[in-house]
Amino acid sequence: MSNNKVLRRAKIKRRIRKKVFGTTSIPRLSVFRSNKQIYAQIIDDVTGKTLASSGSLKNEDAQKVNKTTQAEMVGKLIAEKAKESGVEKVVFDRNGYLYHGRIKSLAESARKEGLKF
Repeated sequence: MSNNKVLRRAKIKRRIRKKVFGTTSIPRLSVFRSNKQIYAQIIDDVTGKTLASSGSLKNEDAQKVNKTTQAEMVGKLIAEKAKESGVEKVVFDRNGYLYHGRIKSLAESARKEGLKF
């Protein structure tokens, strides 16, 4: 069962990454979700560099709330870090995860903070 889940996500991820590519002007916002934490990073695929990153692991406040609220906090933080690096527009890479729950709350929180995608 879990192997099928992993293979399904890998297949979706390949399909998404064929289309989604971050440039210097419009980088890629990539999201990774583990069982307990959630991470986001803004990547310039042309140079292969990470411009900004954020995660729920190092955030003390995020450890005290549920996972959906954690994702909202990470979305807000990544949007603030993106503005500091001069990024206003990104392409969203959901990394093979379905767009609901934690992924959706992270994306909506980042949009609310002014990140456009």
